[in-house]
Amino acid sequence: MELMTDYGKVDILWLDGGWVAEKPAAMIEQSYAAKAEGTPSGFIKNRTVNQDIQMDKLAAKAREKQPGLIVVDRAVRGPNQNYLTPENRVPESQLPYPWESCIIAGGGWSWVPNPQFMSPKQAIHMLVDIVAKGGNLLYNIGPGPDGTWPQGAYELLAAMGNWIKVNGEAIYSTRAIEPFKTDNICLTQKKDTKEVYAIYLDETSSERLTSSETLTGGLPASFTVKSIFAANNAKISMLGASGNLKWENTSEGVKIYIPEKIRKNLPCDLAWAVKISDIK
Repeated sequence: MELMTDYGKVDILWLDGGWVAEKPAAMIEQSYAAKAEGTPSGFIKNRTVNQDIQMDKLAAKAREKQPGLIVVDRAVRGPNQNYLTPENRVPESQLPYPWESCIIAGGGWSWVPNPQFMSPKQAIHMLVDIVAKGGNLLYNIGPGPDGTWPQGAYELLAAMGNWIKVNGEAIYSTRAIEPFKTDNICLTQKKDTKEVYAIYLDETSSERLTSSETLTGGLPASFTVKSIFAANNAKISMLGASGNLKWENTSEGVKIYIPEKIRKNLPCDLAWAVKISDIK
């Protein structure tokens, strides 16, 4: 209980041990029988964990000390789990419960020498994809023996921070809206409003950039947000850029036009959020 009482307000507690529990005798016997079958020598290299750490009591005491505490019991359904945590993966579609992908940004869960971090493009696109599906993203960075992060971690987070400064409105306090994602366009909706954000993910790469894509960063002169239709008096704009954009509803969805002056002076790289003030 030291963590719950001596370090101020705590928002989230990761127990990461709900699977450590007392098991029925029959389950223990089956476990050791299976281990022995797969071991020709007959020597079992590891034991079956069988102990009662009284997780229910631990979680209850923690919540008593920290009212409103969110508890994560790591993929063990029950009273100690406020949300689930797909580990190192992003679900294919929206999940029917609160969730958060916990992702290793580079290296491992703890410190490893010379870790290789994902690129800003990978990280930002992953963030957008997860939020569009109604989830949260947790990035893990293992600190070094001296408590500092590798330089690559600082560079990755700086790039993500720069992108968030421009596009955070399309990420924070948003909800998922169908169809979530079509082609390379992800959707989010501002909580309790009809404001929708269409986030266009850059699909270009340094190996196949054309001269025009080098100029515009991969953002086309127009694109259609399928299955989303703007209301008659809606205004559409790009986050970080001034002025409203021209648009029209088509049979597929709202078609948005990006003028050359914006494409020559984009407010950010890698992904661009367009705000639709009202939808039908």
